[in-house]
Amino acid sequence: MPRTVKLLLTENVDNTGIVGDVVSVRKGFARNYLLPRGYATQPSEELIKSLQSKREAALKALAELRQQREALIKKLEGFNLEMVRSCNDLGILYGAVTQHELAQALEAAGFAGIKDREVRLGQPIKRIGDYHFAVKFEAELEADVNLHVKPDRELPQMQAEREAAAAAAAGEAVAETPAEKRQKDKSAKFDTAKPGGKKDEAPAPAAEHKPKKGSDEAKRAAKKA
Repeated sequence: MPRTVKLLLTENVDNTGIVGDVVSVRKGFARNYLLPRGYATQPSEELIKSLQSKREAALKALAELRQQREALIKKLEGFNLEMVRSCNDLGILYGAVTQHELAQALEAAGFAGIKDREVRLGQPIKRIGDYHFAVKFEAELEADVNLHVKPDRELPQMQAEREAAAAAAAGEAVAETPAEKRQKDKSAKFDTAKPGGKKDEAPAPAAEHKPKKGSDEAKRAAKKA
């Protein structure tokens, strides 16, 4: 038993066809969507001819839409989009960035007419940082967009980096870590030591020479005294 049915489209249907097309669709899609909404009917030569002018207008509109999309893709390629989101102190977002939010952000940036499904995310966006996503209309109409997700406040890490940069710009020395201080003290101690590893010591004073008692030298010294 066939699972598809042939119908004549009386309106343009995304991912299915344009008005005047005779298409094969699943029976469930035809029964639950196309036929109840009046988007399709049973095909006949008479109906196909009656829809010819409407089809030509649809083809012209599609050509104009393609031109608009081609121009939009050229502007979108390499565009830098910024979003500000709430996050915790580690930069993890309270809610992942969605396709709908990106489509809205692009529209606010001047790129109107982009639908949610035309935004293609290669990875979930759950924390602040730099990402890439694509806007794709057709196989050959695709642009890569740069996304910068920023926090809605200054995070502790950002504050530390800012203070370190300010200190460096002012010429202030960065505080030494305990390990760096021990290494510095060790180097200073080594510099004042001899090659053998012992510190220089002052030479001992020469012992005072005393003549031996009863010697000639002692007798001469006694006479001089």
